[in-house]
Amino acid sequence: MNIKLDKSFALFEEAKKYHPGGVLGIMRPYNFVENEYPIFFESGSGGKVTDVDGNEYIDMLCSYGPIVIGHREKEIDDSVIHQIRNKGFNLSLSQPVQNTLAKKLNQLIPCAEQSIFLKNGSDATSAAIRAARAYTNKTKIVRCGYHGWHDWCIDVKGGIPKKTYDDVLEFNYNDYNSLKEIIENNEGEIAAVILWPIHTPSGNKVEMPRNNFLQKVRELTTKKNIVLIFDEIRSGFRVDLGGAQKKFNVIPDLTAIGKAMANGYSIAALVGKREIMEVYSNKSFMSGTYFQNSTSMIAALKTIEFIEKNNVIEDLANKGNYFKDELNEILKDYGDLCEFSGSPWMPYITFIRDEKQKYKENRRIFFTEMIRKKIFWQPYHHCYFCYRHSYDDIDYVLKSINESLQKVSKDKNV
Repeated sequence: MNIKLDKSFALFEEAKKYHPGGVLGIMRPYNFVENEYPIFFESGSGGKVTDVDGNEYIDMLCSYGPIVIGHREKEIDDSVIHQIRNKGFNLSLSQPVQNTLAKKLNQLIPCAEQSIFLKNGSDATSAAIRAARAYTNKTKIVRCGYHGWHDWCIDVKGGIPKKTYDDVLEFNYNDYNSLKEIIENNEGEIAAVILWPIHTPSGNKVEMPRNNFLQKVRELTTKKNIVLIFDEIRSGFRVDLGGAQKKFNVIPDLTAIGKAMANGYSIAALVGKREIMEVYSNKSFMSGTYFQNSTSMIAALKTIEFIEKNNVIEDLANKGNYFKDELNEILKDYGDLCEFSGSPWMPYITFIRDEKQKYKENRRIFFTEMIRKKIFWQPYHHCYFCYRHSYDDIDYVLKSINESLQKVSKDKNV
């Protein structure tokens, strides 16, 4: 049965008059199932969200990753409100909380000798690229994965001069030889290699590092005097408080972090080795009106404190592994349709591609059924768990997956 979404659709029509596309980027309806998914949310609480038509969903997207504890987490929000009411938050100079947070990151993240606080993941990855170029006096960048919307890395090229990305080369994750070949063919010209330590491409399986891939990349970049950058915007504060670099024991030179760092408050950071980060003290420049906004720093400190106090990292891993074990049992009956990846931190179901591309219709049926069962996630993006998701929530998601796959199998197009 279709969900009633009249208010969402009306707001979207209004929005298109005043906003390009109505809503930006990946939030647009064609990134979900058009006419089946809500377009505007009214509120969130714990592990659930409610749309403007009053429909409540289990939130398996967690705002694309920032919600690591839960929506409207009182302990975090109260700390922010206290800062606003008692000290203010957008002052002309830095507040002491900057140092407190930087010290905390230094204690937690292996490479974080110094930190720069920003607002978005794109800010942090682009700051890393500039730092690497300034430090090495080289220009070329080798990348793997999505690292934001800035000119040097975005795949949609409208409005972007070719010269801004001519020096950016791409390699395939877990393909060490492809990276090595690029580096050898551009000897002495590469400033940095940037990649996700856990590969999370849109619409494709999540990949964990195999065959000592990250270790080999670290050894190669060290040998060639190339800055190694980990984009831990997604993996930071979920895989480990020290990031995937701590989990896998591979230490990059620079790291971009954000998302789960502050449970939804707008903050990101570039952290890394002092000798590279110091380019921003004299050789390179960065500034931003809101970079020093202390509310997000307060939220980050309280989020990290909550994670430590409540063993959130262990909780998320336990939920992810429980989900994996139960889902793999379900998928034994649907091996011709789809496959599971991303366990335990970034679970994702992908539909097996076929020459006639009938998998697209199978995917559409599946996600249509899931949203009608009030499970909110994205067809082209992996999921997340948060601390406030209950095991009853997870069991309901699993039950809904099974029922939705039964529907796909009944109508299946393979």
